[in-house]
Amino acid sequence: MKVTKTHDIIVIGAGFAGLSAAVALAKCGRRVIVIEASNRLGGRATSFRDGVTGELVDNGQHVLFGCYRETRRFLARIGSDHYLRLQTQLDISSIDVDGCRHRLVCPLFIPPLNLIAGLLKWDALSIRDRTAIFKVVPPLALTRCRRGGFFGSMPASPLETVQDWFLRYGQPPRLCELLWEPLVLAALNQSPSVAAAPTFVNTLAKLIGEKPSDSGVALPTRPLEEFYARPARNFIESHGGEVRTGTAGLVPVNNAGVHEVAVGRDRFLAPVIIAAVPWFSLMNLFPAGPPVSLQEICAAAEATNPSPIVTVNLWLDRPVIDVPFIGFPGREIQWLFDKRQLFGGDTSHLSLVSSDAATVSRFPNREIVSLAIEQVRKALPAAQGATVHRATVVREPRATFSLAPGQPPRPKTETALPGFLLAGDWIDTGLPATIEGAVMSGHKAAKVALELTS
Repeated sequence: MKVTKTHDIIVIGAGFAGLSAAVALAKCGRRVIVIEASNRLGGRATSFRDGVTGELVDNGQHVLFGCYRETRRFLARIGSDHYLRLQTQLDISSIDVDGCRHRLVCPLFIPPLNLIAGLLKWDALSIRDRTAIFKVVPPLALTRCRRGGFFGSMPASPLETVQDWFLRYGQPPRLCELLWEPLVLAALNQSPSVAAAPTFVNTLAKLIGEKPSDSGVALPTRPLEEFYARPARNFIESHGGEVRTGTAGLVPVNNAGVHEVAVGRDRFLAPVIIAAVPWFSLMNLFPAGPPVSLQEICAAAEATNPSPIVTVNLWLDRPVIDVPFIGFPGREIQWLFDKRQLFGGDTSHLSLVSSDAATVSRFPNREIVSLAIEQVRKALPAAQGATVHRATVVREPRATFSLAPGQPPRPKTETALPGFLLAGDWIDTGLPATIEGAVMSGHKAAKVALELTS
């Protein structure tokens, strides 16, 4: 084994968290190396080349929002912010189980007046259901103002599920079916009956934001590899850093404040390591077992349950939808995205997402494809005569971590092992497993690393 030159910081993991941390460090002149076990960059937000169509296909549809300020800062830094298609205001179409199409548009008012006005005009709801929005405004305002109690009350209890929270604040079934439940599934990747309320309430308060565009949906107009992974790598390497893929980084020892990472036959030394790996991979970094100072964190990570996502890609012989995305509330497939409208080109390529997919993921691929085609044809009249040229299924069994009450606590950035930092969407950011949470954690880890190496 040979020793290479010492680096300032070693980043293990090249998803949104690891790449955003490395970019921030490289920008500040630190000698940084990124080590990724996979042959592809991106972690759980990556692209692969489809063997039949030749297209770059994302491993799942990832949605951003205007309030994702840390993510947008990262994208601007690597020169990819122009690849983000952002709504100036929330504008969502959906088709309910009866086949009725609805459109929720929030006007350009100051939040939360935009959400209130949009719901009061939404023809999918009765007047009584629309006015129920006023009941959740006080707890959301409280959440935004102060993270905690007010005169002994709390906006959401850690032992309370999202469904319990909806009941406590009088949210009617129709409003839950068409708005809240799809939002919970999209943001938390868990059913409202399972997920704990505090993270959802924090997320909802962030989505409402400070200006109308904060709640606007933002979608990449390039596959994830071109959207952020490759530009991030180019930025790191152009600023004197290094990115290695296809080989795992192992952390065998810690000597006098200098960390050692073994990568194949090479050995890298640095005073700071940022472990930007998913919770289920943390233990894999330590071939001889984790140090005593990290055993509690590793045990909690091992005990954290996952929540799966299944994505179906359909290539059709014709366009079948007139908007870039549309919701299918009350179904196993909750969202449909038209890649043709997002990426351009003539190919009618649909990406259909099933969140909280523990049941769907157990089906054989042919059944999942049949389910997706059936639900698309029932919802979209234009799809009834369309021919499916190709269909693929992408399973992410550990797409996100569980947010159910009683799950192990999420760790902080700094650990009890000096110079060993954590980043990733599972770090305690107050957000669910989102791109914004991952980038927030990466930027925070970079800030701490800069302080430790100054």
